Amino acid sequence: MDSSPFDGVIRKKDSWSKLPPEAVRLLKTLVIKLWPPGEDVNDVCVRQLKGALTNEVFECSWNTSSDHGDLDDADGNARETWLDLPNGKQRRVVLVRLYGTGVDNFFSREDEIRTFEAMSRAGQGPRLLGRFSTGRVEEFLHARTLTAKDLRDPDVSARIAEKLREFHQLSMPGSPEPRIWNRLRDWLTEALGISSSAEYITEFRLHELNVEIEDLELQASNLHSDIGFCHNDLQYGNIMMDDETNIITIIDYEYSTYNPVAYDLANHFCEMAANYHTDTPHILDFSKYPGLKERHRFIRAYLESSGDIASVSQVKQLSDEVDFYVLASHIHWGLWGLISHYVNEIDFDYLEYARQRFNQFWAFKGINFVS
Repeated sequence: MDSSPFDGVIRKKDSWSKLPPEAVRLLKTLVIKLWPPGEDVNDVCVRQLKGALTNEVFECSWNTSSDHGDLDDADGNARETWLDLPNGKQRRVVLVRLYGTGVDNFFSREDEIRTFEAMSRAGQGPRLLGRFSTGRVEEFLHARTLTAKDLRDPDVSARIAEKLREFHQLSMPGSPEPRIWNRLRDWLTEALGISSSAEYITEFRLHELNVEIEDLELQASNLHSDIGFCHNDLQYGNIMMDDETNIITIIDYEYSTYNPVAYDLANHFCEMAANYHTDTPHILDFSKYPGLKERHRFIRAYLESSGDIASVSQVKQLSDEVDFYVLASHIHWGLWGLISHYVNEIDFDYLEYARQRFNQFWAFKGINFVS
């Protein structure tokens, strides 16, 4: 996903050649099956979206008739799948997601599909339109992807907080037990097994991490944190907003599992150090980590989304838990970056990204962030 809306310009360089043949066959079959006559799928514009770090995502659009037709959601309500262009014409739009290489190192694709479908049934995200062996076709959402700057806007941030609280209260497939600690151990084992250079193992102090993970898990057991269904990757590119209604939609659930909700908040705050739409998207600026006032504002909006007034002590308690889980977030994405360095072919400096996350973990180990 990226924040650029379809601009109505058909570029000759954009073609079916960007997609695997089975994706093209599926898409042409879906056109016949899901929409009325008048679709000119052969006149297709395929545009790769920026900012995706696990998969490759393409926006596919083609001419449609004025009798455009819509898809129905799980409740039978029409959901638009087309765009009005400035020239008065209309284009049908869907998304094609090609799964990144090496994703099996991180999560079960079948589990992710089940989560995706459950989210769709709950009205929380785009519809799954079809699947092929290396990817899927998804509904296009009439909303824009947020930017790094949007996360710092107080009004937008409050809406994200409210939506995240709603997300955490969803009943989703899977055991409602925290997954973070077993995931970190699994990924550490994978990182140690896949690393071809002893230099990285030494530099990132991987052999010390198992003890660190066990220590964090022990400390977490004394926090008695609320558990909810967490997104676990709430960067700005996974948040969309309809500028007409201000409705927030959280997308992309590859890493979603049950976890302490404070971990999800901590991870979201860490993502404020990132801007994946620059010439150096792997570079993080941790001076942009939100200060205490901004963190408390988000946490208060999160707690009060249910309609109750949050006390100062409630805000502080959750804030302290969030500070603690920042360390787990750094280990999580440090390991992800190191493993991705070996298995993912997307143009992104995963190794330098991992280095920054591990450096942050070791630098802030045993202390809390300050404002």
